[in-house]
Amino acid sequence: MDGTEKNAIKNLGKLFVAICATVYFLYYAKTATDWHFIDNFNLIIHEAGHSILFFLGEFIQVAAGSLFQILLPLIFVLYFYLHKNYFSSSLLLFWVGQNVINVSVYLSDAIITQLPLLGGDSSIHDWNYLLNSLGILKHTSTIGSLTFDAGVLIIILAAYFSTVTSQKK
Repeated sequence: MDGTEKNAIKNLGKLFVAICATVYFLYYAKTATDWHFIDNFNLIIHEAGHSILFFLGEFIQVAAGSLFQILLPLIFVLYFYLHKNYFSSSLLLFWVGQNVINVSVYLSDAIITQLPLLGGDSSIHDWNYLLNSLGILKHTSTIGSLTFDAGVLIIILAAYFSTVTSQKK
């Protein structure tokens, strides 16, 4: 097998991975209110965000959970992009979109506060606190929908870029 054939097989494998990732993350978007395996890992990142920025005051500490949940995968996207590993960067973009969707579910729950919280009933609901502090709690539905849509758009962009970059050398 020569280099051209090996490259074609490698590109076909990458395309397969890109398609599988697209299917999974679009499925995730369709079932966003269900608990998925990846949510276990994201919850650890979310909670770490609260702990890491505790010294910056209550508002920032509360916001840091969701912020970290989106920033950590974004850092990996940028790392691979800057190292010109565009396919890996585009695959990790799916994770960013998934976390934006995950945050949108939590955000959308800010008024009704029905999601179970890690600390139980004695815990504050991050987004209820944040949106109430900003005086925009009444806009929860709109903000949640826009955030969800942004997550889906990021997943669609990840699907496009991973498909395109799968065919590059």
